[in-house]
Amino acid sequence: MSKLTSPVVAFGVACLGIATFSCMDAIMKRVSIDIGAYNAMLWRSIIGLLLSAPLFLVARVQWPDRGRLLLHVKRSGAAGISVLLFFWGLVRVPMAEGIALSFLSPILALLLAAPMLGEKVGKSAISACLLAFAGVIVIVLGKAHEGGGPAALHGAIAIIIAGLFYAYNLVLLRRSALLAGPIEITFFTNLVFTGLYLIGAPIGAAWLPLISLPLIGLAAGLAVVSSLLLAWAYARAEAQRLVPVEFTAFLWAAILGAIVFGEKLLPLTIAGAAMIIAGCVIAARGRQTPLPSTEAAS
Repeated sequence: MSKLTSPVVAFGVACLGIATFSCMDAIMKRVSIDIGAYNAMLWRSIIGLLLSAPLFLVARVQWPDRGRLLLHVKRSGAAGISVLLFFWGLVRVPMAEGIALSFLSPILALLLAAPMLGEKVGKSAISACLLAFAGVIVIVLGKAHEGGGPAALHGAIAIIIAGLFYAYNLVLLRRSALLAGPIEITFFTNLVFTGLYLIGAPIGAAWLPLISLPLIGLAAGLAVVSSLLLAWAYARAEAQRLVPVEFTAFLWAAILGAIVFGEKLLPLTIAGAAMIIAGCVIAARGRQTPLPSTEAAS
């Protein structure tokens, strides 16, 4: 950690990063409603690649070796599937509910860390998982009681499945962060995203309507800025100090959902989100290495 950087400054920068990312989520939901989640992610990735490539070249980052390159591909591939499912689901559920369900990713990463990294899953991690999954059930029950119909249920399921893929990405992100800097990670994330979505472009995508271009460009820019802000903050303050910042995304989602989309925040959504957040806090306190950021790689 830099001696010249106050933890308060790092915390504030991390909060700004989460707020920036939440604004990107709202924009991507709007664009996904207009042109579909696949189109939205394809064009956001292309523009994100155009924005991050100059940074990669200017920084004169050495091209990764075969092992590091394969790690980038596996991590970004999992993240690409996750983000696509997330925005597909977010079109069908309120933003606050979608963000609350996305908090499952760090918990699921704990379970994956055991077989993938050889880490022991302790009692606190098991308790955290049970509490978090109970929170998911509460949110889903609240959605069923509201009568959102099959589309809302399918959206919630898509976001939960997205959490599984993103948890795998988080485990690999730990390895990537030790081997590569934020510019390299951001560049290869957009590069792999673009390649992945171009595979299905003839079937799932169409030309980008000019009316959506400014919003897509703004979303891509916000995603790059958020990634760099969070990487900067996590490099200058202990992760355990910054973990609570992640949960401010729920507050931003509730505010933006109400203002932009006129969404109502259900009491059971708040209760379920509180249970998931409590599970994350329990898991973080029970680990020597706190949970990684859930936003930085998107």
